Amino acid sequence: MNALDPVNSHGCGGGCSCSGSADTAEPELPLMEAPFEARPDDWTPPHVNGVALCDEQEVLDAPALRQRACTELLRQAAIAKDLLPADDPAPHRGATSEAAADAIERLLDTALELPEPMDAAGRRHYAAHAGRYAIGEKVRARHVLFAVTPGVDVQQLRQRAEACLLDVRNTTPQEQAAGDRFAAAAKSTSNCPSGAQGGDLGWLTAQDCAPEFARELFGQAEVGVLPRLVHSRFGLHVVEVLERAAGTTPPYEQVRATVLATLRQQSFATALSQYLQLLAGQAQMHGVELEGAETPLVQ
Repeated sequence: MNALDPVNSHGCGGGCSCSGSADTAEPELPLMEAPFEARPDDWTPPHVNGVALCDEQEVLDAPALRQRACTELLRQAAIAKDLLPADDPAPHRGATSEAAADAIERLLDTALELPEPMDAAGRRHYAAHAGRYAIGEKVRARHVLFAVTPGVDVQQLRQRAEACLLDVRNTTPQEQAAGDRFAAAAKSTSNCPSGAQGGDLGWLTAQDCAPEFARELFGQAEVGVLPRLVHSRFGLHVVEVLERAAGTTPPYEQVRATVLATLRQQSFATALSQYLQLLAGQAQMHGVELEGAETPLVQ
């Protein structure tokens, strides 16, 4: 698997222009630049072993800096292992060379110990998460999208989304009878074209949604406004489940390959996180903190 592949599926579901495939990776929020402010005279760029992670004109949020730091740690580790020439150019605004991307993949192939999941572990995982593997399950939902766009203040965006979530969850029956507050919020606030229809996404299957969206909607019993924001690479979503149509849960033997692939992915994510923490502990780093962080490189 390619730890550096770009993400290309979307955050919401089939009734929206942001529909995507559930077969793609599970990213976190988009990594966007924060509003630019003038640098102080003594400003020093965040760096890993002296290699700058951004230039003076960039102001990145913490997730973006962590992603660049993780990539740079792996690039330098590939050089140390003679998998990449020492004169490989430093990334420009986060973009590595093609040779560096290939070398990082070869590095991970040798550095990460990934035990093959046993069938017993697969059965335990399936028993605990059988709803994730249901076939034919459908959900009718609507959402309000707070999009992350270049220059947006992510913290302010989150505060707006949380205020919207609190507002639509605390609607009294009398207020609901007087008007559909969720639909009004979607029409006035949502950055998704579905806002014109009150945020309605119609009936969705897991295949209609990006993984991070499907994970929150399917294999669960919740109906109503979800008590949490749903994260996608496009931003933050306030989501209401209007109806559910139960699917059928196939026997373990029928989905065994999918279950074991899920366990392999989890093993890869854990091993990569541990390896990056080891590299970070050996590096001279400034302006970025990785310890305990879930790296966005985990795909």
